[in-house]
Amino acid sequence: MSEKQDRVQLRPSWKSRIGGEFEQEYMQNLRQFLIREKRAGKIIYPEGKNIFNAVNFIPFEEVKVVIIGQDPYHGPGQAHGLCFSVMPGVTPPPSLKNIFKEIQADLGISPGSHGCLSSWAEQGVLLLNSVLTVEKNRAASHQGKGWEQFTDAIIRTLNKEHSGLVFFLWGSYAQKKGAIIDKERHLVLQSVHPSPLSAHRGFFGNKHFSKANSYLQDQSKPMINWELPALVDGNNSPSYDS
Repeated sequence: MSEKQDRVQLRPSWKSRIGGEFEQEYMQNLRQFLIREKRAGKIIYPEGKNIFNAVNFIPFEEVKVVIIGQDPYHGPGQAHGLCFSVMPGVTPPPSLKNIFKEIQADLGISPGSHGCLSSWAEQGVLLLNSVLTVEKNRAASHQGKGWEQFTDAIIRTLNKEHSGLVFFLWGSYAQKKGAIIDKERHLVLQSVHPSPLSAHRGFFGNKHFSKANSYLQDQSKPMINWELPALVDGNNSPSYDS
């Protein structure tokens, strides 16, 4: 394994499949871009240790559901590497609040007291943003720098090596990124984005959470408990065992 791959903190089950991406020119250019931005004094979210949280919370083999987002939150203390999720103690943003509203309407689960979705990730929900970093207070500032190619590689690998996954594609951006998914092998659930600008045009009432669990149950896979547990110690750091 190369020195570049050794520097990247990924679970072995992911590194064996996508670690080669770090050898590609686009990833080397992306790394240099991030180094220059930090040297220029720019604040980048999430923290470096959390950039790959989406894949580090769960071994590759245990992924059951994939939710595709766009960019990390760009406000202080929000992003921690899981799309739509915020750090413990941070008020849930509007899109996440709408996700909770749909879960309540669909499954009768009341919104939790926080917006940290790490419990979903631990059950096999891959909360994957297309772009994994952002500059403070500058939405979409790291688009087109290489992250999209990296996360495309993740989706291609999941599509090819898994069967029976559930993909949530909310909004045109996620739907375009998920166009490569084989709908004969996986369940693809599509609707408008949960943003307040669009949620009333089809996100509310899509029943994606119950549909996902029904699909998993039909395959004799454990269903996802979408209810967020109370945070005991605020610890949301993954391990890297497998």
